[in-house]
Amino acid sequence: MQPHVLILSGGISHERDVSLKSGRRVADALVDAGARVEIREPDPELVGHLIATKPDVVWSTLHGSVGEDGSLQDLLELTGIPFVGSDADGARLAWNKAIAKLLLGRHGIQTPKSITLPKSTFRELNAEAVLALVATAMPFPLIVKPVKSGSAQGVSKVLDVDHFGKAMVDAFVYCDEVIIEHFVEGTELAISVVDLGFGPRALPPVEIAPESGQFGYSERYVPGETNYYVPARLRPAEIERAAEAAILSHTALRLRHLSRIDFIVDKEGVPWFLEANTSPGMTETSLFPQAIIAEGESLSDAYLSIAQAAIRS
Repeated sequence: MQPHVLILSGGISHERDVSLKSGRRVADALVDAGARVEIREPDPELVGHLIATKPDVVWSTLHGSVGEDGSLQDLLELTGIPFVGSDADGARLAWNKAIAKLLLGRHGIQTPKSITLPKSTFRELNAEAVLALVATAMPFPLIVKPVKSGSAQGVSKVLDVDHFGKAMVDAFVYCDEVIIEHFVEGTELAISVVDLGFGPRALPPVEIAPESGQFGYSERYVPGETNYYVPARLRPAEIERAAEAAILSHTALRLRHLSRIDFIVDKEGVPWFLEANTSPGMTETSLFPQAIIAEGESLSDAYLSIAQAAIRS
């Protein structure tokens, strides 16, 4: 008997449109696999609906804090209904990029040198003096990004001090804490990890080559703005090293079922961890589905296997 899957999508985050598209594509794939699928937005009736209908499994494609900060996962655990993706602890570890970087650094994974500054630092101290100090101590180019956000929203590559302030303001729109980190030159990779209950395995890495040179929001979701190479155009040893780092990241962050781990591989072949995604996009240009297809599996079969693994776990 095929499972009854309730898919959560939409929500009120800045990534609402991406979530809606992801939910629809996951639903279509699961329907093709024979599953009974219901799509629902998070709303005041959601908890009561879950308790009343008791679906076999919940698959959240919600992005942003509403779906990735651990709070939804806490509530789903209270219902006793199985759900796809990381539990609350894993979600919280991955959602906070500063914490994820710290934890993985302690596991021996390279991550760009960075500092994390809250908005209060700029209110209580002299903002110009703070920026000047950072600009003196950390050579450009720099990457500025919110500690908690997705889809590259609020992320900027800063080439000089004249554009530093605006980058900080843009990042603070999405979160009250911002990471400023060294820019690592190299090949950008997305490595998806799947665990169906037999241990995590890395899917073929997707190399990201945006026409603009920066993988921002539009480059992620507007067809034609980014070239993808699956598998990545790297030496086998470099691909293996990045895959091992992705699996270690997935394990160290206590993730489940599926994740996407983003890296930059430098000219020496060293993978530098950027961030982990517990609810990777599933749109027509998203990286996780590309990796599934590159492995030679249909999205229908893969998504059904993931849903069934969540039911068993």
